[in-house]
Amino acid sequence: MSLRNRLVMAPMGIGSLAEADGRVGPRAIAFYRARARGGVGLVITGATRVTRDFEYLPEAAGYLGIEGSAYVGPLSELADAVHAEGARLAVQLTAGRGRVSPLEYVRRLGAVAPSAVSCFAAPDVLARPLTVEEIARLVESFRQAARRLRAAGVDAVELHAHNGYLLDQFQTALWNRRTDAYGGLLDGRLRLAVEVVRAIKDGAGARFPVIYRFGLVHYLPGGREVPEGLEIARRLEAEGVDAFHVDAGCHERRYWASPPSTQPPGCMLDLAAEVRRVVRVPVIAVGRLGYPDVAEAALSDGKADFIALGRALLADPEWPRKVREGRREEIRPCVACYDACLGRIQEGKYVTCALNPQTGMERELEVRPAPLPRSVLVVGGGPAGMEAARVASLRGHRVTLWERAKVLGGQLVPGSVPWFKRDYLTLVRFLSGQLERQGVVIEAGREATPEAVRAAAPDVLIVATGGRTAIPRVPGIDSPHVAMAADVLAGTRVAGRRVAVIGGGLVGCETALHLAEAEREVTVVEMLESVARDMFFASRLHLLELLRAAGVRILTDTRLLEVTEDGVTVAGRDGATAIAADTVVVAVGLEVDGAAVEALRASAPEVHLIGDCVEPRKVYQAVTEGFLVGRQV
Repeated sequence: MSLRNRLVMAPMGIGSLAEADGRVGPRAIAFYRARARGGVGLVITGATRVTRDFEYLPEAAGYLGIEGSAYVGPLSELADAVHAEGARLAVQLTAGRGRVSPLEYVRRLGAVAPSAVSCFAAPDVLARPLTVEEIARLVESFRQAARRLRAAGVDAVELHAHNGYLLDQFQTALWNRRTDAYGGLLDGRLRLAVEVVRAIKDGAGARFPVIYRFGLVHYLPGGREVPEGLEIARRLEAEGVDAFHVDAGCHERRYWASPPSTQPPGCMLDLAAEVRRVVRVPVIAVGRLGYPDVAEAALSDGKADFIALGRALLADPEWPRKVREGRREEIRPCVACYDACLGRIQEGKYVTCALNPQTGMERELEVRPAPLPRSVLVVGGGPAGMEAARVASLRGHRVTLWERAKVLGGQLVPGSVPWFKRDYLTLVRFLSGQLERQGVVIEAGREATPEAVRAAAPDVLIVATGGRTAIPRVPGIDSPHVAMAADVLAGTRVAGRRVAVIGGGLVGCETALHLAEAEREVTVVEMLESVARDMFFASRLHLLELLRAAGVRILTDTRLLEVTEDGVTVAGRDGATAIAADTVVVAVGLEVDGAAVEALRASAPEVHLIGDCVEPRKVYQAVTEGFLVGRQV
């Protein structure tokens, strides 16, 4: 199989873009076709199940399937669509999730695994070991799936053997405690993988490419270490595997297989390089590689043969074309938030992107020219306002944007200061650059009073003024050593050596980590029972580990009573206590500035409110509302 370049679309779940029975439908085809049109050499689908015999998930679980002849026709349509755009198509086949099946299904129906081991989501539930007869049926399912894929015109198979799913469980001593031919030493634990590879070659032909996606190391006590991972690669290459797709981690360490923003770019490149040193077949690297310079260096330094892009292609399907055409500054970045991709899939919804609402809605959300160009005034230069201005301008409207501050970006400006949030600054540059290219008139430092708006006389007013900082109503909150999180991040207020952060949400925890890494002694005070609740679980897991490593003290079920000269007084489970602090940082979120919004409501014949001025939320909702309003006006 030859490819037009070294860029691969990494396999990702698509949620409800799949039909209820797992077939490929028009929405999934449009989704994959857009990425092929954007210029990747190979498209790999999300996990596709070969059987439902051992996977106790409902039809609408968001998996693709290849379980019978009825699936061949739709897959053939997908293959034709991808081929028409100049790319090749691989389908990722999975044996299922095993012990990492979702909680509701484990509780209700149980799960299977190599051995009677605890389920990830419910440690008190033991998975049922597969019998030898069931393993044989599973292998046969892969053989039949390979035949169907070949008949559908698919170009290759990728095997899902990573992230602690069922195939990975079989090849790992931590979860495989069998004493028969499928357990014991590595030969036994690899037997299922070997039989599956052979079955695929038998079903689709010896020359049909098989890619093996696996984690070189689990980073988990008792899990796989690098030497065994390298031995797996050697043995499977000898069995006919044609390429390796290398990552790391497992569900207990999901922040490797699904790296959040707190993982650096190219976080698993060195692992790919390790595999590349011991095999002769190509190696695909993955993991926060949506930075052209990082991806190019990985190839030129010999760390990988191919670069897999996942969320980067959700954010911008045209990433490959823009790099090829020298338009890197026009790439919409991925900020590794997971709010609209994996976060939505976990809720049973279709995959999309917090920064690109058209992802997953490629057919439904086209941006078309407006029938009648109008004058549009956008008030507020945060993500909601900039996106609204961008889309309205694309439709042909005459757009002006007013921003009270001297720079665009809103809350993203201070929010992008920590090293692990700098992609948000790239987002600001992307949006502001697009506005300039499209001829949007930007007036920074402009206050939007009702009189000024009426004098401008726009046909349409879009209000995106954001929210204001919420401040706890407690004694001493106006003390000089109290600072807002945004001011501390922006550097307009300097925190002392001892810091109490009030609020353990996303902003509070990220501010705490930023300060702790700057050698401050930090205590987080949160009134709820846990912190960082509004995050994807892998992102939260990693952030909490970093906070612990940085020595941040976290107090939950604790509310602020008073700010004192020496710090704060708080009330927790054991009563009131004093916390010494030189600086008290308020990070309890935003609130709606109702008076400011109401003053603008009657300033134009058509008015739309979007973003945090309606209800404080995340960038995902702000960008989505900006896009939809820009497309509507």
